[in-house]
Amino acid sequence: MLAVGAALSYDNPADTSIWVLVVPMLLLAINLVAAIISNPRINRRGGLLVFHIGLLSIVLLVAIGRLTYMEGHVEIISGSELSRDLLSEVRSGPLHDGAFDDVKFVQGPYTVEYRPQMMRGLTHSYVAIPDGQGGWSEAVVGDDRPLVLEGYRFYTTFNKGFAPILSWLDEDGQVIETGAIHMPSYPLFDFKQSNSWTPQGGDEIKFWLQLETGLKVEEAWVLDGRNATGTLVVNVAGNRTELQPGQSVKMAGGSLRYERLTTWMGYKLFYDPTLQWLFMAAFITIAGLGVHFWRKISAEPLGLDNASGSKNNRAKDSVATSNSVAV
Repeated sequence: MLAVGAALSYDNPADTSIWVLVVPMLLLAINLVAAIISNPRINRRGGLLVFHIGLLSIVLLVAIGRLTYMEGHVEIISGSELSRDLLSEVRSGPLHDGAFDDVKFVQGPYTVEYRPQMMRGLTHSYVAIPDGQGGWSEAVVGDDRPLVLEGYRFYTTFNKGFAPILSWLDEDGQVIETGAIHMPSYPLFDFKQSNSWTPQGGDEIKFWLQLETGLKVEEAWVLDGRNATGTLVVNVAGNRTELQPGQSVKMAGGSLRYERLTTWMGYKLFYDPTLQWLFMAAFITIAGLGVHFWRKISAEPLGLDNASGSKNNRAKDSVATSNSVAV
């Protein structure tokens, strides 16, 4: 049952219930408890007892982890603070009760190293987190260097890009709203930096971002949004306008102003309160099995000396027999 549940749960498909894993684990835990209590070969040998208790702990912790886990993705622009509204593709166990609303950090700039032929290297994403004294401290996040806050682990991903900051103004020039348009991931979709937006009561506005980042496919390169510039192409009802930061264009219902160009970073979010306990349980389990085999080997010596002596005696007997036959 556990094998079937693991196969069904591979890659965490959204339509597979976590109970296909949890139920077999609970049954396996019951089986281990029965074996520990009833089998003298287990409960009377310290090493084996520790090993089976460790196995039981691992099974229970994994089941608890699946019931309380949470994972998802978040895209956040530079200068913005994390909020629950930014989460997407969220999945969680039925018993998840983490303190996500207490997680706070502000996204800063980031750099991504690329080797020739666009081979992605290290990512350094700079964030500001509360220092507990009313101020902020800086932390660096990467693909394998998570930001851990309240048990939630944030990892950078290949999903990152640019975002023009735009303001929509009414006929009198008053700002109605200001927001960011996330362009597709860069440089994965460097040829397709387009998106669209429809203001209330207006026509659909299509955007195309012409970027200058210093990208050279054949050479090593560092993506740094602070060194990038972008011309925003605005298309409304067939009318095409190119905007630089600070420029605006009038259209039906108001006008659109291109404030500035910034970047956004995509993070993978993961939460499992059992990770550290799982590591400890696995270590204890291996230690118990190691003690069991060490005692077993120590109590049953190989007896190489006795075996050698027996071979010599058999050789002498053979020689004596041959001499007797010859006589």
